[in-house]
Amino acid sequence: MTPEQLITFAAVAEHRNISRAALALHLSQPAVSGQLKLLQEEFGEPLYLRDGRGVRLTPTGEQLAAYAARLRENWRDAQAFRDALRGLERGTLRIGASTTPASYRLPYLVAAFHRRYPDVKLETASGNTADVVAMLGELDIALVEGPVGSQLPADCAVHPWHEDEIVAIAPRGHALAGAAGLARCDLSAFGDLPLVLREDGSGVRQVVERAFARAAVPMRVALEIAGVEGVKEAVRAGMGIGFVSAMSMRHEDGALAQIRIGPEPLARRFSIVVPHAGAASRVTQRFLELCLLDAPGENGGGSGHASGATRFPP
Repeated sequence: MTPEQLITFAAVAEHRNISRAALALHLSQPAVSGQLKLLQEEFGEPLYLRDGRGVRLTPTGEQLAAYAARLRENWRDAQAFRDALRGLERGTLRIGASTTPASYRLPYLVAAFHRRYPDVKLETASGNTADVVAMLGELDIALVEGPVGSQLPADCAVHPWHEDEIVAIAPRGHALAGAAGLARCDLSAFGDLPLVLREDGSGVRQVVERAFARAAVPMRVALEIAGVEGVKEAVRAGMGIGFVSAMSMRHEDGALAQIRIGPEPLARRFSIVVPHAGAASRVTQRFLELCLLDAPGENGGGSGHASGATRFPP
């Protein structure tokens, strides 16, 4: 017994006529009769009887017709789902994002994608960079900040994305902020100051620690706290100098002052990670294209393509 035989029997049961069933199935009448013969042999008794120009189902045939009809409906649903995916009308996209892109880039990307593909279900998960990298096996695409490391799942592709500047923040009126204003301030100026850092695994923290180490400047960590907003609140409370993405300061009310690090900016790049890139779904590919169009090029324009990706072999 095969699914094709049952779908053929469902058509015969619906039309009560082998010729009309053959037309509906785009098969020849001998082909339909042959499948019915094989199906009856499987059950060992008649499933239908000739009735004038048509057929009449036996009691066994009536029972089997109910199962066959459900199978045919499931088959049609699967075909419709396939066609919908081809047209990106349906599907699910699982997006992971580390703290900064989750807060300041992902909402706009999700809104733009939803306008284009309103029936695609979007699921999001966030955490620090280490958290999101650990989730890659359960995601279709991820937006991360800072170094992603080399221990990624097989067949990952890493696409360079936005560049982001990290700034120091202090309460408005702080002596260092007053002296620096919007000018750059060397890391050595922070050597004797209490610092507020993000938790382990944070992309911002990794970049800041590496910069201090390269400059051979000691770090006096007064507080470790999770999340960008946690750092901001701790700085407002007077716990010390914090470090955050400049992107996260766009809507500040002026209570905090930004201090740019110099002589060179303290910067890091966001990356887009696609697990199992060789078998990425169409929905994933379209979201990746949208993200890359959103990435500024050298002149501020979008790149519009996925060149420059680093692939990790399986």
